[in-house]
Amino acid sequence: MNTKVYAPEGLSGGIAPAAAPVSHAGYHDHIARVDELIKSKKGTWDGISAESVARMRLQNRFLTGLDIARHTAATMRADMAAFDADPKTYTQSLGAWHGFIAQQQVISIKKHFGTTKGRYIYLSGWMVAALRSEFGPLPDQSMHEKTSVPALIAEIYTFLRQADARELGMMFRDLDAARNAGDAARAQDIQAKIDHYESHVVPIIADIDAGFGNAEATYLLAKKMIEAGACALQIENQVSDEKQCGHQDGKVTVPHEDFIAKVRACRYAFMELGVEEGIIVTRTDSLGAGLTKQIAVSHQPGDLGDQYNSFLDCEEISPETARNGDVIINRNGKMLRPKRLASNLFQFRAGTGVDRCVLDSITSLQNGADLLWIETEKPHIAQIAEMMDRVRAVVPNAKLVYNNSPSFNWTLNFRQQVYDAWKAAGEDVSAYDRTKLMSVDYDGTKLGAEADERIRTFQADAAKRAGIFHHLITLPTYHTAALSTDNLSREYFGAQGMLGYVLGVQRQEIRQGIACVKHQNMSGSDVGDDHKEYFAGESALKAGGVHNTMNQF
Repeated sequence: MNTKVYAPEGLSGGIAPAAAPVSHAGYHDHIARVDELIKSKKGTWDGISAESVARMRLQNRFLTGLDIARHTAATMRADMAAFDADPKTYTQSLGAWHGFIAQQQVISIKKHFGTTKGRYIYLSGWMVAALRSEFGPLPDQSMHEKTSVPALIAEIYTFLRQADARELGMMFRDLDAARNAGDAARAQDIQAKIDHYESHVVPIIADIDAGFGNAEATYLLAKKMIEAGACALQIENQVSDEKQCGHQDGKVTVPHEDFIAKVRACRYAFMELGVEEGIIVTRTDSLGAGLTKQIAVSHQPGDLGDQYNSFLDCEEISPETARNGDVIINRNGKMLRPKRLASNLFQFRAGTGVDRCVLDSITSLQNGADLLWIETEKPHIAQIAEMMDRVRAVVPNAKLVYNNSPSFNWTLNFRQQVYDAWKAAGEDVSAYDRTKLMSVDYDGTKLGAEADERIRTFQADAAKRAGIFHHLITLPTYHTAALSTDNLSREYFGAQGMLGYVLGVQRQEIRQGIACVKHQNMSGSDVGDDHKEYFAGESALKAGGVHNTMNQF
């Protein structure tokens, strides 16, 4: 199989038309179909309510993970096409490490914005390693159980489907109340909302790290992730056994042919499972990766292997200076010895990271990738745009997924950017000390205000200037969990006692309309009561009676 090589006359792009979203029969259509089925059983199923079955079906409209993957892939494809037409329609996500966390994000999105459009979930390998491994907290080095990744995808979608069941269940109760009150207009309005219900099931961009092994291992894990519901897989060009977090040192990349084999493995997994619009996000860590474990195979000058090797830090040698065990490259008639470290790794020349990122990106798009991810060391639009301009000169519709990482000190970075811009423009910056810009003393200053405004508009500005289709934060809920727990612990175990919980948590939940204040309802108690009534009728022993303390809220 031939691999396409980076060349100016490369692909011009264009993505496949988005498939139509999954459609579902209307409320009364479901009832009519089920009623017909019940009647066909000659009275033996008369204890079954057609309307109750219709409600259960609508509350569980995605029967398998593959149903979810196909639906969410179509959603992402439509969003990608919309972005090509208008970069203001960029998309966003927050990383989640538990199904409940993901569920609360999407419930919050629907509450505040009325729609989930353009909002996804990111599944971070870093958080899986740090929070979900049976070994305990681990660094982001692919040491955790790879089965924990598809398990978390399935868990997240279980919680999102439960959010559908809960919200629709409340709508069904409202429908019954309107009918009982004889309010036909309200009943019709509620039914219309049921028929046009927007699910909490949104796309997940799932981190497959470097594939957890060779291409076959990548394929096997990709299948499990897709079967769990993932429509988008993000894979990086590091070696599996030396994989590092993108914001740590010591990253080691692989030759393009090795990486492309894993990209193909992911595509085969999507195609085998019938998720033909599945999305592959290829991440390059080359900007901060100065090492490689392998010399690429090259058959002729200018091929992909030769281009990869051209970035190696080499020294010219003669036959008499060659040493036993040397790897030698013949380039333009010269014998070159790549510099090998004591770790047996080879190093790239300093300053080649940008060129390698551009080559990685174009090569990925020409060999099956749908979206790019360029890992950077700081959030700087000009730096990102420089690389993407070069990529888009070859692949005009190239789009980026960008990590708005908590590993960046956003306050310091943007205050430094403003300081440097002002100084370059000849403005007086004598009131500021660049080495101390993180200080609280600068919070109320003009420089601090401009930096904060640049942070606020970063996503919109970068989408327009640098082709960033999707902005994500990898580890936000790791940090929010730590921060909120610290605040509660300080108050509850201190002088505030129980008031620390009431002031900081419960009263805020009530006043901000946080659904979890009714935690019994959120856990599925009311849905369970509905089922009890379906199954046992008037004899059902339900939990949601007058003595349930949730009625206080």
